[in-house]
Amino acid sequence: MTAYAIAHIGPGNGPLHEDVLQYIERIQGTLTPYGGRFLVHFEEHELLEGEWHGAPVLISFPDMAEARDWYASAAYQEIVPLRTRHLPGDIILVDGVPEGYDPAGTAAHVRAAQA
Repeated sequence: MTAYAIAHIGPGNGPLHEDVLQYIERIQGTLTPYGGRFLVHFEEHELLEGEWHGAPVLISFPDMAEARDWYASAAYQEIVPLRTRHLPGDIILVDGVPEGYDPAGTAAHVRAAQA
């Protein structure tokens, strides 16, 4: 099942630091061996609810094992300080839902568990 790395990055102070630009230049090389690909990367976004200061990033992986292996890889761990020294961020890994997923089934499951 497809898994995703979801990040809320920044905001930083002023223009992007050279370290961050190097991180951006090098990250794809860390993703490729794990089947990772950007779906969203620092795109403009429209805020509909809540607060969101910073940039959205969404990366897909073939499965959760590949996502975990990418994040723990020596290649990624080597470059991650280039970003974290200059931009705060929150990053999660999450499984996608299967084909044909029906959220009503989740509601029924939660109702039953709460009864």
